[in-house]
Amino acid sequence: MKPDSPNRVPLDVYLSFVSSLSGNRMTLLAGVIVHVATCLAVAAKTQSSVYILLSAAFLLVFSVRMAIFRQFDRVDKERLSHAGIERWERILVAGAACTTALLGIASGYAIFVVRDSFAELACIAVTMATMVSVVGRNYGSRLAVDLQTFSCCLPMIICSLLALDFYRGLLSIFLIPFWLTTRAMANGVRDFLYENVIARREITMIADRFDTALNNMPHGLVMVDMENRIQVVNRKACELLKIGAPERLKDRDLGAVLRYGARYSFMDASQPELILRQLTQVADGNLSRTLIHFPENLSLEFSASRRADGGAVLIFEDVSSRVKAEQKIMHMVRFDALTGLPNREYFGQLVQEYLARHPRKSGPLGFMVLDIDEFKHVNDMRGHVTGDHLLCAIAARIKQACGNAILGRLMGDQFILFFPHAKEPTSLELSIRRVHAAIQGHYEVDELTFLVSLSAGYAVLESSAFAMDEWSVKADLALFESKSRLKGGISGFEREMDGRYIEQQKLKADLREAVSAQALHLVFQPMFRADGARIECAEALARWVHPEKGSIPPDVFIRLAEEMGIISDITRFVLFKACSECMSWPDHIAVSVNLSARDLRDADILSVVADALAHSGLDAARLHLEVTESCLIDEPQAVRAILAELRARGITIAIDDFGTGFSSLSYLDTLPLDIVKIDRSFVRNIVEDTRRLKLLRGTVHLARELGLKIVIEGVETEEQLALLNKHRSTDLVQGYVFSQPVPSQNIPLLQQGIGRRPVQRRRNKVA
Repeated sequence: MKPDSPNRVPLDVYLSFVSSLSGNRMTLLAGVIVHVATCLAVAAKTQSSVYILLSAAFLLVFSVRMAIFRQFDRVDKERLSHAGIERWERILVAGAACTTALLGIASGYAIFVVRDSFAELACIAVTMATMVSVVGRNYGSRLAVDLQTFSCCLPMIICSLLALDFYRGLLSIFLIPFWLTTRAMANGVRDFLYENVIARREITMIADRFDTALNNMPHGLVMVDMENRIQVVNRKACELLKIGAPERLKDRDLGAVLRYGARYSFMDASQPELILRQLTQVADGNLSRTLIHFPENLSLEFSASRRADGGAVLIFEDVSSRVKAEQKIMHMVRFDALTGLPNREYFGQLVQEYLARHPRKSGPLGFMVLDIDEFKHVNDMRGHVTGDHLLCAIAARIKQACGNAILGRLMGDQFILFFPHAKEPTSLELSIRRVHAAIQGHYEVDELTFLVSLSAGYAVLESSAFAMDEWSVKADLALFESKSRLKGGISGFEREMDGRYIEQQKLKADLREAVSAQALHLVFQPMFRADGARIECAEALARWVHPEKGSIPPDVFIRLAEEMGIISDITRFVLFKACSECMSWPDHIAVSVNLSARDLRDADILSVVADALAHSGLDAARLHLEVTESCLIDEPQAVRAILAELRARGITIAIDDFGTGFSSLSYLDTLPLDIVKIDRSFVRNIVEDTRRLKLLRGTVHLARELGLKIVIEGVETEEQLALLNKHRSTDLVQGYVFSQPVPSQNIPLLQQGIGRRPVQRRRNKVA
């Protein structure tokens, strides 16, 4: 790595080499004393005044060089350019060359003029010694070495040749190799030092970079030897472990340092040994990495590797943020975001963990499912925000009441509880019922008071018989039983519920098959004028005769169809069948078909109705569609739009079972209706109860004021019919007083029979 010229030498190195020309000034003082003394001695021996002048010249040159050195010392060397350094090099070299030139002249003069052996020996000896010192003093400048050796040797060579002495001339020629050797030695020293300076500089630079990288890396690093003494440690490691400054830890035992940290910082007393033990396992390859949690929510993840000399390198980082994020994600996965309760999956995990902790414990276990009654109405009437607040309040009360039971949110408005081992089933059932009773009642939410009831189903079994999925089904069966009996009630699982559940599932499968095969059939209940003189319409009613169980009540299989999501298939079947059957009746008789809430959730019903009319050829005016108030709760605006479209096509719209829901009267003015079918509950006991009759008449009057046609359902006795006719309370009558539901072919026969009988007080008993 030899520089070809000063221009190739780094500026700071070049400056240091040039600065070396002004160093070692005491040697210059010793040299000038020797030079002056030698010249004076030669002068005394030879009586030559030239050497006195040379003594004075040595002193003058020395003084000038000292002045130059002092001036060079005052220069701001950091501001020197390469050209400035080169200029100072020439000045300093010129002073040194003057000294060596005087020495060469003194030696040459002794050889050629004085020809005194003492003078020659003294001058040449001092000159040669000075040339050797050039290597030690002026190695930093190639120019200085070349110029000084040249200025020393040239006068001696010239004077030796001028003396015309063969041997002196031969010796003078030998000065040339000496000159070249001296020059080569100086250059070698300079090149060697240059290479070492550059290498040291690069090593220092690499060390600085390594130190910068080491102390600015985001990871902590500790390097230990085979005896666990710290060799290298960065600042991040000291900050994370709080074990002091890096420079104080060199050659300290890592275990002792960690124990010191445990005494004077945040670590627990047990953690140093834990860290060392786990780090040994990681370094030996037994673990890939290890995560250690410290106080103050600090989590460090360590990795380690063995070195060839038996030591180890430990690297660790602060993963507290990642751990917190993972914990947050895990909490989101495990817990319900609204109530903060364990979700279904985590609830099951908690139950399994409890059973794993108590494998040999015996005694009954409890499993309960809670369902908030009519919670949907809260969301519909008060909004989802209030509904969420109420749900949180209920969850908080359940959590307070359930004690040591494990509580979770099953879904929507349902909660699930697991009761741990009890001494006997009776005490466990009492605890379950006590929790159920404690959570009923009034809740204050958003400055509103809600009376809340929760239906519950539970199962109590021995722990040896526990199976999560089976118990969940058993509790659901008990809940279903409870809701079917009374809202807000609680029922325990009984073995016969399993049979009923299996039977119900089989019935659902049979119903699905029957609907798919169109194995249902229709009967029609006619609607007569109030005087019985004419049939105006007949309501289509679906019937299902099971091949094994016989006739299944409509309220049973219709409810099952709604649960299964196949009610729309039944509606389609009834529409097509009813429209086709109506075509065989007298032209003045219409057919009425019921629509479910599911039918009105989207606009598909429009195309189904249009297809049924097109397929049968029935006039739209002869088709009546009946909807109940429950159809209007979910999406009232969408339902109104669908009904308005159907009515615009000429189809008659009727509201069925009027008076059985809430806010019934509000629908009469807002819905596109033609007919109001008043529920049979209004007619019951109107003969005996005058108040009920007044309520019926008021409702009828309101409907007529709105231009709606009245149909009274469930008229069963002639007394009821007479009273309705007396007060003109209905337009059409539907009930057993005129006819039960009959097959399609009986509708024309009923109409024909009316013409052959007296109009007043007739009663048709055609089956």
